[in-house]
Amino acid sequence: MKKKLQVFISSTYEDLKEERQAAVESVLNAGHIPAGMELFKSDDKSQKEIIKRWIDESDVYMLILGGRYGSIDEETGLSYTHWEYNYAGEVGKPRFAVVIDESALEEKVRKQGTSVIERNNPTLYEGFKGDVLSKICKFYNDLKDIKITVLESLKEYESNPELFGWVSGRDVRSIEKLEQIDVLEGKYANLLEQYNKLIQENGKLQEKKRKEREIDGLSFDEIKSILEGVKFEIPEDTEGVNLSKDWKTNVHKIFVSLRENFAVGIQNKRDMTKFERILFFRVAPHLMQYGLVEKLKQAGTPVLRMQTTKDGMKYLKFVDLEMREKEMAQDEVAASSEAE
Repeated sequence: MKKKLQVFISSTYEDLKEERQAAVESVLNAGHIPAGMELFKSDDKSQKEIIKRWIDESDVYMLILGGRYGSIDEETGLSYTHWEYNYAGEVGKPRFAVVIDESALEEKVRKQGTSVIERNNPTLYEGFKGDVLSKICKFYNDLKDIKITVLESLKEYESNPELFGWVSGRDVRSIEKLEQIDVLEGKYANLLEQYNKLIQENGKLQEKKRKEREIDGLSFDEIKSILEGVKFEIPEDTEGVNLSKDWKTNVHKIFVSLRENFAVGIQNKRDMTKFERILFFRVAPHLMQYGLVEKLKQAGTPVLRMQTTKDGMKYLKFVDLEMREKEMAQDEVAASSEAE
């Protein structure tokens, strides 16, 4: 969708009619909208407000500077062309100018007489011209130079995103659709941002939970899986067995079932039962490997005691929490089934 820029064309009037016409034609040929104040009397103060409005509504200001300074505005002491140029700068309009070349001005004087040069206010003219030449401008020798300058300048301004220009009415519906898309994209972007934020927060919570469930650098689940993999089959006639009738068991189940025994400590005294020997010499080494129990020496005796460590108590706490979570899940399933 191509935007049409409104170009305000400013110049003295009588001496630059052909130049203004060339500029207007070039603006139109470039697909843009020319604007100017030829239809208003320059000495009518009420027209200054109209000129301001036209400049305000335009996207670009163009100056054609010939050999004349122009009639003076009593309020500002400047020519109307000079005043327009300054006002466009004050309101931040992009300005470009085409200035007549000295040789072209001499030719113009030869053909049209001295009416095309400034005789009343030459100092003001030179000051104005010096200000214009200090900014963006090009010289022209003929009308072709003006047309080329207009086309080249407007091509540059077309790509300026800060210049909104004018849009055809038939494109309004398309714009409304684009605005709707922008709104939807904005909502989607907001939801996506919230989703990513929740993912990050969940990740942090999971990481925190994982670290809280670590035991000596390993996760509870990892240690549990390893201990469950260490199988034991305890003979049914083994004395001192406090396990259930499931004699095929593993280190994890033994440690959990006999937590009280390990909490008090299992000693390697002379009168150890067969089951105590199994716990002390066969089960405990696997638990010691992960810091769940430790071997303590009895003061003043050669007796050693296998006893649960702080990490061992932590491990048993996680076991209880896991069992509680499973019970709650089963209760929810049961309640759901009853509701159906």
